[in-house]
Amino acid sequence: MNTTTASTVDPKAFKSFAEFYPFYLGEHSNRTCRRLHFLGSTLALLCVAMLVATGRPQYLLYGLLCGYGFAWLGHFGFEKNRPASFKRPLYSFMGDWVMYKDIWTGKIRF
Repeated sequence: MNTTTASTVDPKAFKSFAEFYPFYLGEHSNRTCRRLHFLGSTLALLCVAMLVATGRPQYLLYGLLCGYGFAWLGHFGFEKNRPASFKRPLYSFMGDWVMYKDIWTGKIRF
C-alpha cells in the first residue's frame, strides 16, 4: 500500500482516479478502519435493497448514514485522519466501492 498521507499530499492535486486510488488506500491502512468501511458499505447496500423492495425513501437516508457514519468513525477513531471525501467526494466515493470490491476479491486484507 502507498503510505502517502493527507499531511503530505493535497487530494485535489490528483488528475485521475487511477492516480488517486493509491493515495486513498494509504488513507485506509488501519485494518479496523477498512472493516468499518466494509460494514458501512454492506449496510448501505442493504438499505438500497430495502428502498427498492419497499419504495420507502427513508432507506436512502439510512444508507447514507450507515455508509458515511461507519467510514467516518473509522477515520476519526482509528485511522486518525480526515476522510478524503471532504476534498475529493467523487473520487472518495469511487474509492469506497473499489476498495469494497478489492476486499471481497481478496486483493485487500479484511
